[in-house]
Amino acid sequence: MQGTAINGVTVGFYEGPAIAAEADSNDVIGSTYGLGIDLIAIPVDRLVDDFFWLSTGLAGAVLQKFQQYGFRVAVLGDISRFTAESPSLRDFIYESNRRGQVMFLADRAALEARL
Repeated sequence: MQGTAINGVTVGFYEGPAIAAEADSNDVIGSTYGLGIDLIAIPVDRLVDDFFWLSTGLAGAVLQKFQQYGFRVAVLGDISRFTAESPSLRDFIYESNRRGQVMFLADRAALEARL
């Protein structure tokens, strides 16, 4: 992972293996060591489907781990297939985007506009 400055925020764009368990977030965090990353941007295709089914608890565990280490998170990509089936996920995304610690955005351009 490399740090990229966007409007004064150092963003790390994650390109590693899929995050399929809470322990995988440790690997992501480790890859930021010494880079001064403020926000980790994760493409939707780097998250297993269970991440988007809130009943599994995976999203909560992974996002909490990132926040415990002081990182903001942006999930980038189309998640409409999940939100179409889950009002709870839509509500979670709305609240997350409103607060800004965790953001669900369409793409890098949307992230740049938000920052």
